[in-house]
Amino acid sequence: MITLSASELMTINIGPQHPSTHGGLHVEAVLDGEMVTDAIVHLGYVHRAVEKIAEGKTYVQFIPYTSRLDYLASHLPTLGYVQAVEKLMGIEVPERAEYIRVIMAELSRIASHLLFIGSMAMDLGATTGLIYCFRDRERIMDMFEMTSGQRMIASYMRIGGVAEDVPEEFYPAVGSFLKDLPAMLKEYDGLIFGNEILQARVKGIGRLTAQDAVAYGVSGPNLRACGVDYDIRKAEPYGIYDRFDFEVPVAQGGDCWDRIMVRVEEIVQSARIIEQAVNGLPAGEIKAKTPRILKAEKGAEVYHRIESSKGELGYYIVGDGSEKPYRLHVRAPSFINLAVLPLISRGGLLQDIIANIATLDPVLGESDR
Repeated sequence: MITLSASELMTINIGPQHPSTHGGLHVEAVLDGEMVTDAIVHLGYVHRAVEKIAEGKTYVQFIPYTSRLDYLASHLPTLGYVQAVEKLMGIEVPERAEYIRVIMAELSRIASHLLFIGSMAMDLGATTGLIYCFRDRERIMDMFEMTSGQRMIASYMRIGGVAEDVPEEFYPAVGSFLKDLPAMLKEYDGLIFGNEILQARVKGIGRLTAQDAVAYGVSGPNLRACGVDYDIRKAEPYGIYDRFDFEVPVAQGGDCWDRIMVRVEEIVQSARIIEQAVNGLPAGEIKAKTPRILKAEKGAEVYHRIESSKGELGYYIVGDGSEKPYRLHVRAPSFINLAVLPLISRGGLLQDIIANIATLDPVLGESDR
């Protein structure tokens, strides 16, 4: 076997203008032949200074910016933010609003995972998979449009509740979607997951150990795929998640295949939560009565985290006595999860980097902020 010297190694740039890098991700792949010796991640191509912008906006004005972080699951980052502000200011949320929030959050999780399945399939060459998943995700987008008027970037959450109550046509729409969901997943199984070519591309590829995942701060489905049974909805329930019966999907191998399968099972569990929330939806107010101008005490600080579709999404906010935060920091799971890309790519082939990026499921709007 001939080994190339360091000077003969080849560098291939993957992205940032590349459909498989999910936004503006740039990876320098250092190759010895087709073998990857290193994968250097470069971020910042989608940087919009969101955290700095927050310092110039009131607590209410900043809400629309949050839905543009993980824009594939827009209700989740907005939920995390408004809950952080509510914790900071001691605002109680009405029961009906809590239930509606859970429904929207879990629909967002399903929408994100559906797009994950479709984009992962397309990245690995199964273009048709994207069309099927987009078809089914559209039904969730229709429900978001019914409630907020927005399909993709729905700024529906409000500090103290939600913007509007759900309309009557929402109930049959969500009921029909939940009824059809098992058939959708069975169809994906026949078209995508059961395909031996796709399985060959992802089984045993990009292995991440539980120890490395914990050491790097990996969270969400990528952590649970390594065998770590940790979900913030169970470990530290926020809102009313402690009222719902659901399981936390966990795999053991930590490879690309396990990262896919954990997300597929999460769709099933999210559907269970939505069904319980719809059936238990109480009557009442959808928004707490809050002061017209919201202010946090000087020196008051809070860190609040939720289980987003990508992992632990946290907000750290410091108040200064005014209607604007003194400091706001977002703990973005995609940013931290991408740190393991070099680790799981070394020793693999060039094509495996694409599979690793796809199954880590980063969203660059959140990574770069």
